Amino acid sequence: MLYYKTHEEVELIRESSLLVSKTLAVLAKEIKPGVTTLALDKIAEEYIRDNKGVPAFLNYKGFPNSLCVSVNSQVVHGIPDKNELKEGDICSVDCGVLKNGFYGDSAYTFTIGEVDEKTLRLLRVTRECLYKGVEAAVAGARLGDVSFAIQFHAESNGYSVVRELVGHGIGRHLHEKPEVPNFGKRGSGIVLKEGLTIAIEPMINMGVKNVVHERDGWTVRTADNLPSAHFEHTVAIRKDKADILSSFEIIEEALALKSNT
Repeated sequence: MLYYKTHEEVELIRESSLLVSKTLAVLAKEIKPGVTTLALDKIAEEYIRDNKGVPAFLNYKGFPNSLCVSVNSQVVHGIPDKNELKEGDICSVDCGVLKNGFYGDSAYTFTIGEVDEKTLRLLRVTRECLYKGVEAAVAGARLGDVSFAIQFHAESNGYSVVRELVGHGIGRHLHEKPEVPNFGKRGSGIVLKEGLTIAIEPMINMGVKNVVHERDGWTVRTADNLPSAHFEHTVAIRKDKADILSSFEIIEEALALKSNT
């Protein structure tokens, strides 16, 4: 069943999504070589709770932490631990918040120190894939138009699209229908209507599309151990242009301030 939201409900999802973005901005100031992903997790949980939210991932289906932190060849669902981030790493931080009865969800892949140009290109194209998907997510279009836009841009640039993991509807539940694949046929799938809120989240690999699941039961890694990037926005479907409810601008302002200090 699809849940269409009222204007008031969309604004509550925006509030939750912006709290996610502000949390990621706080983390942006702290992410550097020598920091553990577990330290980032603790900062995030404290910030979310201080702002009257609840970490959405903590204990979700048994997940043990507030953040999914996935480094280098880890695609998604990495469990924060005591390993330190290193110069040249990339690090996807996926965060969810529950506030006022509604969820927000967003992810951003950070660079740790100086990262090689080949990997920076992967991040740039993955981010472009997200916005290609967002551009296609308008009322009257079909879900497959969103999926196709992401896949076409990724593969046109020589990258592969993870198939096993997808975006999703979001609202009173963290994961609602519909699933939002990052691959698909133009003109296929449900017709998008105003009031639908979805999380669009391309997971794009430098090498093969295949992934493996690690023994911890959560972490997903590329089969060839090459890097993967991940960016995610929560959006509301509108007539002419999708309404992005989360924000990368807040994160990038924090990164710019950090680079200038």
